Amino acid sequence: MRFQDVIDPMLSAELAGATVLGIDIGSRGGKAVLLHEGHIHTAQVATGVFMQDTANELLEDILMASEIDFAEIDHIVATGYGRIALEFSGIATDVVTEISCHAMGAHFLNAATRTIIDIGGQDSKAIQVDPDTGKVIKFLMNDKCAAGTGRFLEKASALLGFSITEVGPASLRAETVPNVSSQCTVFAESEVISLRARGVPPEDIAAGLHFASARRVRNLVSKVPLEADLVFTGGVSNNVGMKHALETLIGFPITVPKLDMVYAGALGAAIYAQKHHVEAKRALRKAEAQKAYDFEGLSRLLQAAEDHFVASDDAKKVGYLCNYTPLELLNASGAAHLRLFKCGGTEEVSRGEQITKSVFCDFTKSVLGHFATKHPVNEAIDKVFTFYTCDSMRATSQAIDNFYKSSRGFIVPRNADSAASRAFFRQEILAFRDELETLTGREIHDEDLQAQIRLYNRVRALIRQISELRKRDSPALSGRDFLEAVRAFFYLEPEALVPLYEDMHRQLATAASSGTRPLRLMMCGGVVADGDRRILDLVEDDIGARIVVEDHCTGLGPFLHQTREGDDPWAALADAYLDQTPCARQFPLERRIEAALALARDYRVDAVLYTYLKFCPCYGLTKNLFLKRFQEAGIPVLELGSDYSAGDLGQIKTRLEAFVEVLAERAEA
Repeated sequence: MRFQDVIDPMLSAELAGATVLGIDIGSRGGKAVLLHEGHIHTAQVATGVFMQDTANELLEDILMASEIDFAEIDHIVATGYGRIALEFSGIATDVVTEISCHAMGAHFLNAATRTIIDIGGQDSKAIQVDPDTGKVIKFLMNDKCAAGTGRFLEKASALLGFSITEVGPASLRAETVPNVSSQCTVFAESEVISLRARGVPPEDIAAGLHFASARRVRNLVSKVPLEADLVFTGGVSNNVGMKHALETLIGFPITVPKLDMVYAGALGAAIYAQKHHVEAKRALRKAEAQKAYDFEGLSRLLQAAEDHFVASDDAKKVGYLCNYTPLELLNASGAAHLRLFKCGGTEEVSRGEQITKSVFCDFTKSVLGHFATKHPVNEAIDKVFTFYTCDSMRATSQAIDNFYKSSRGFIVPRNADSAASRAFFRQEILAFRDELETLTGREIHDEDLQAQIRLYNRVRALIRQISELRKRDSPALSGRDFLEAVRAFFYLEPEALVPLYEDMHRQLATAASSGTRPLRLMMCGGVVADGDRRILDLVEDDIGARIVVEDHCTGLGPFLHQTREGDDPWAALADAYLDQTPCARQFPLERRIEAALALARDYRVDAVLYTYLKFCPCYGLTKNLFLKRFQEAGIPVLELGSDYSAGDLGQIKTRLEAFVEVLAERAEA
């Protein structure tokens, strides 16, 4: 095919130049588009077990069809779910998300495109496109459910005795359209079986299934928003039954370009390949942070501290869970102490669900599951203390006491600003003192506590100074590095932390700049357990952006306050801990939101990632106020609800990559 026969006349001239290849490896099929000397060549194969084998098969087919050699290809862009696994020796290769590629491909086929419905084998997407540039303005994806996707229609077709290519035309022969109400693939299958048993014709059932899927997709795309100049891409775009159902529900026709729209993603990838080649802008996807400090050595030091905690018998051992636990008081008691955050894995969640409710967040379930593993740290603990802010943490404390170790919980008042709350919290801290004195046999005097307050104030000030270094355009430490520095706060005694942090700050402050300003992101929301660094790894290793500040309780949040010195130490502690960045359960919530916004501005972030664990009743339910305030401030926010399973990692990666691509494109505009 010649460019002028397929590409929008307004844009065809932009494709002259390099020989480039776009490869789109989807969950069910692989597609390739080669642009060479004014012609478009295509190839399509079924996706195999190994993505590279699928890509090699596509490459062989398209080279044979175009009659060119592999060495003639100037640049390759891979997209789709298999994009990361692909390698092509000797040729510059980049990866771009299928969201951006479908947008660019649809744009070059129809320059007026504003909205895209993309339905593939395992997900569906709604994409709003800038008709002037072909770049993504906004996008939404469905969740893990298969309803409304190609896989759903494939399974339903088999139940009706149709092949996947037959079910669409069959649905157009329906005389009536029965209501298939379920949004779940499993339950929809049950409805199909029930309808067949009642004698409903297969063609009618097929129509009902298409309309059920189309309703789900319509609800998704209506949030983008839905506009005319709509195109339908992906493997399901050739299904005439789905096209008919969508057009009926949406109320206006779907534009049909001159190229089979299963190739939209591969075409977009080829166009991006040409842009990258011509502009010489190969993205660096795995930017290594400049290592001005030995954070790997710090990790070894913390492991040694943990081993000593387990092996030593010269002090009572305390585990604690929440940032509202006054470490000044713990240290004054002479007890050895560790924060119990070594959780964050799927196996731990599964074990924890045997004890607590499945609707609790994965963090609390994994804490209990970690106790069930009989980890040496947990086995060594004499008592667990929990200053809890939410019902899930309260239940976790009770479950630890019931099943594993002696545990005592203390209440953190929700209204942090009232005088009554502060007086109450002072009494809770005094009760904590009494528990520690009973456990250790050591009386805690006011002067002991005041000395610890001064010491911890110095430690927190040093952590803030280290974090301040991240305000530089090219910070010498990554977000992961900073979390490791913070982890030391919960593992080492303050007497050891002062020289450690002083040395860390000195080395990082004198480190030379790399000269490259990465995309600067802020990470907000709920807790990040020690065993769950997935989003950090994706952002900093795979995408090459940098987390430069956090407001969550395992990042900078707990270190923004100082405790009054030379005052009633019990009241000073109560005030200081209630003045720290508040938990999302506390009110007024605006105080946390405004504090986060101030950090975002102070650290000059380009955008914010709002992350939270599914089923978290605090951060999951308060996110809307947060998102609204940041949008009012003009700071882009990507919401990421997740759990500790690996099942959503691919979708999180796709959403992160697309978000970063949109930010980069806006920066260039």
